[in-house]
Order: sequence, then structure tokens, then C-alpha cells
Amino acid sequence: MKAIQINQFGGPEVLEHVDLPDPSPKLSEVVVNVKRSGINFADTHASRNDYLAEQTLPLIPGAEISGQLNDGRRVVALLGSGGYAEKVAVPQSQLIELPPEVDYDEAAGGLLQGLTALALVQRCARVESGETVVVEAAAGGTGTLAVQLAKRAGARVIGLASSEEKREMVRGLGADAAVDSRAEDLGAAIREANDGKRVDAVLHMSGGAAFDAELEVLAPLGRLVVFGIASREQRQVSTASLLRGSKAVIGFWLAHLLTRPDLLGPIIQELLGAIAAKELTVTIGEVYPLSEAARAHEDLIARRTSGKLLLDPSS
Repeated sequence: MKAIQINQFGGPEVLEHVDLPDPSPKLSEVVVNVKRSGINFADTHASRNDYLAEQTLPLIPGAEISGQLNDGRRVVALLGSGGYAEKVAVPQSQLIELPPEVDYDEAAGGLLQGLTALALVQRCARVESGETVVVEAAAGGTGTLAVQLAKRAGARVIGLASSEEKREMVRGLGADAAVDSRAEDLGAAIREANDGKRVDAVLHMSGGAAFDAELEVLAPLGRLVVFGIASREQRQVSTASLLRGSKAVIGFWLAHLLTRPDLLGPIIQELLGAIAAKELTVTIGEVYPLSEAARAHEDLIARRTSGKLLLDPSS
């Protein structure tokens, strides 16, 4: 089979398109013929081995796939790794059958980031009707879903994006306002978009100076949820500042949700049900041939993309 393999850690240049033996499934596993592999920003961290989970070489990246079993069943699955390939051996307990109304693009594009967006909006930020929510990277895979979910919860949504084209997309998904994520004074730009007022929640994934600006712009009882550090610039928080402002900083890593089947099952059913009913739009950016995974990573890192990026192992 064809796959993308990493034999040394580094940037997009270390992603090699190679021939590998077909997977040999264990007794509890089944082979999925991959139709689409999801690309996530975390994959760029995995290639450098600077993410939350330690990586080992050789590595086939990729944490989500949609595809078909040899018996014809259509499935989607979350993985630890191995998704950038034509075939993957997956434990049967991790397979989720797709509703007929959900296609392979929507499945691979919506599962991981949809679960993230649902957890951010509902469980971590606990968004309530009438509140104002700021969504970072609002034109990305998680962001486009989080914008829609926050609107469904009755919130006023301010999306952050780096270009006018992306901001127009965010407004088209229902955001009440869209702000340049590269604004010189990000906090002031957010307050201007919110009629001069502070905000109730921020979904944050960039790190660095944006974290400082967004924490400062939180209203009393506000919540800032960290679900990424794309800039690789970490921050420390003063407990006194949290106390004075009655603010909360909450971290979220999807890996912990995946260990809670009592929480995960209902969220997956809610997510796939909303996609099947067309109540939630999975915004697909570009579908790259598997052989162009390195280009996909380059585009993602350079912020040249919008929506969810996918790989097509058949092209």
C-alpha cells in the first residue's frame, strides 16, 4: 500500500510518500480501505515531535479516517496514528458506522474537529444564550464548526481570521462579526466588534501575544479555553489576575474525552446526527492527493487554507 511515513522528525519536508506492506490486522481489528484522511494542525506538531503526546519513529501520521470495510460497510474512526495511508487496521471497537446521509468528506472532515468544537462550546466554555464568544481560527476546521455550534447555543459570535476572504466565510457561517486575527491591538479590535464591551468566552488555539490580549478582554466570570498552541509560544498565568477578574482558563485535549465512553458516545451521536440532518455544515477546504501531504502541511502552517483539509489516498 501507499502511505506517508516519517523517518526523522522535522517540518513538512520529512513526510515521505512510500510503499509499505498492507496492514496485518490482529484478532480484534479489521482493515479499513481509506477514502479520506483528515489533516489536523496537531499532525504538524507530531511530525516535529513537539506535541503533547510523545511520538516514535517510523511514524505514519493521521488521527482520523473515513472509509469502507471489505464487507461494504461505511465507517469513520479516530486513531492514535496511521491515517495517512491507503489501508489501516483499526480495532473494531473504534469503528463508527456512517449514516447514509453523511459522505466520506463530511465524516473525515467533521469527526475529530466536530468533537473538539462540541466539547469546547458545550462542556468547557459552557456557552449560554445571550453570551458573546470569540472563536480563534474561525475559518479553520474546528473554528467553522465552533462558530455554528455557538450560534446554535444562542451566543453572539466574533470570529477571528487572517484575511478578508476568510472573514467573509466566517460571517457566511453565521458569525455576528469577524475580526482580523493579526490586528495590531487585538483586544481593542475584539471590543470594537462587541460594541466596546468585554466578552464571555474565548476559544483559543494560537498561543503567544493573542493569549494575553484575549485574557485581558474577558468579562468577569469569563472563560478562556485553550485547545492549541499553534505559535508554539506558551504563556503563564497569574493566579491573582484570575482572582481579581473572576476569570477562568481551561485546557482541553481531545485525548482525554476519548477515554470517557460515557461522554463520547452521546457526543458522537449528536454530531453525526446534526451533520446528517444538514443542521451543521462541514466546510471542506481542499482535498489533496496522498502524495501531496507535505504540500498540505506547508499550506496549513502558512495559513493559506480555510475549512477542513483532507487527503485522498486513491488519487
